[in-house]
Amino acid sequence: MSAINVTGLRKTYGSLVAVDDLSFEVRAGEVYALLGHNGAGKSTTIEILEGHRQRTSGEVSVLGLDPGRGGRELRDRIGIVLQTSGIEPELTIREAVGLYGSCYRRTRPIDEVVAMVGLEEKVDHRIGSLSGGQRRRIDLALGIVGRPDLVFLDEPTTGFDAAARRRSWDLVRSLCADGTTVLLTTHYLDEAEQLADRVGVMVNGSMVAEGTPDELIGAAPATVVSFVLPPDSDRGALTAALPGLGPLAAGENGRVDFRSSTPTADLHAITSWALEQGIELHSLSVHRPSLEDVFLQLSTSEQTTNGEPEDIG
Repeated sequence: MSAINVTGLRKTYGSLVAVDDLSFEVRAGEVYALLGHNGAGKSTTIEILEGHRQRTSGEVSVLGLDPGRGGRELRDRIGIVLQTSGIEPELTIREAVGLYGSCYRRTRPIDEVVAMVGLEEKVDHRIGSLSGGQRRRIDLALGIVGRPDLVFLDEPTTGFDAAARRRSWDLVRSLCADGTTVLLTTHYLDEAEQLADRVGVMVNGSMVAEGTPDELIGAAPATVVSFVLPPDSDRGALTAALPGLGPLAAGENGRVDFRSSTPTADLHAITSWALEQGIELHSLSVHRPSLEDVFLQLSTSEQTTNGEPEDIG
């Protein structure tokens, strides 16, 4: 079952194409991370899904409704956490949650919502007295107070410390365990890797890759093996002795990196050579590609091919 279905979505501003023939699906109960550099078309796409912007063409369904005509029925079933919000600073947390909750037919109790975002001790404090990270948690509280079936999270953990970020991740997981669907945009690629069931990567208004984090990482070209040679070692002899490893990138202070599609065999070869030479390879490490590595490779290669995008959300 789909919570979101997008087929052939296109949004233009005169001659400028912000979203170009975009198609993807978000399944009910999953976390879908929509990734892209600034200007990739993410914000425009999400605003269309939320019903805040009209599309030029294409088909869009959100919770079985056309967001352009969904009205109260759609708004009552979605929660939105924007990058920034304008909550009245003189309100207390309790007052703000109660006020926003009154807009929905189904509402979580105030104390429950406040506990979910970890602000129990601040519930009667005025919003203007809180830190940036605490205000961000209020944004999250207001996005879930109406028991939404679908939550749009736009950079939800900006300004959070490490502990608060992980608590918010647990909250997202608990929401999904209860059947809530989450569409996430974030510039923290580790966050997407931790939370997302599936990931879509947008470049220049189009989808260039989609899959689970493991699928995208598994398609990365190579693992990186790194080490540092002793100062008096012969780098040329190393290259000559191990020609099958391919190019070895020389860094500062004797650092060597090489990419490998067969890291087990190549690591055996490099350590065997070091033992024969009687040298120690300092800082030896094997680096599995991360989602960030994949994202940077995809976005850079596509932008190089197609040119830099205009700065439209």
